[in-house]
Amino acid sequence: MSRIANAPVTLPDKVEVAITPGEISVKGPLGTVSQKLSQEVKVEKVENRIEFKAAGNSRLANAMSGTLRALVANMVTGVTKGFEKRLTLVGVGYRAQAQGDKLNLTLGYSHPLVHPMPKGIKVETPTQTEIVIKGMDRQVVGQVAAEVRRYRSPEPYKGKGVRYTGEQVVIKETKKK
Repeated sequence: MSRIANAPVTLPDKVEVAITPGEISVKGPLGTVSQKLSQEVKVEKVENRIEFKAAGNSRLANAMSGTLRALVANMVTGVTKGFEKRLTLVGVGYRAQAQGDKLNLTLGYSHPLVHPMPKGIKVETPTQTEIVIKGMDRQVVGQVAAEVRRYRSPEPYKGKGVRYTGEQVVIKETKKK
């Protein structure tokens, strides 16, 4: 059995879990998130925790039990606290502005870029060079942050571009004559 699946997911007081055949949904103060269940995993709710067991002895069942446990733990965290990713713009004239469910970016191209936010994702710009992406679903928050970063990923010579806050960019030395 997976080592990760051995640890049960404990539920806070404000969180409700509904387990139906083929799906598990978690409801909390920030909203509701659901996940499809695999046939390879048995999920049981015991008091205020959820336990995961592999349905068979196959490698797939072992792997899926740990994966599903991690996904459900992230769902519980998402509906209670939420997730956020912070991005920083580095470069002269690089700006970001949040307008409702859209993010307007000026990244040195001849045209401004508009990135629409998916449902359930909020974007804030505390300053013109900072972007904060928030949401309940960890995978979607990370995916949106990666898509925004891809518009102008950090280049290795001057370090200009969109980077995660705290990301270290290794600067290359230029050619010498």
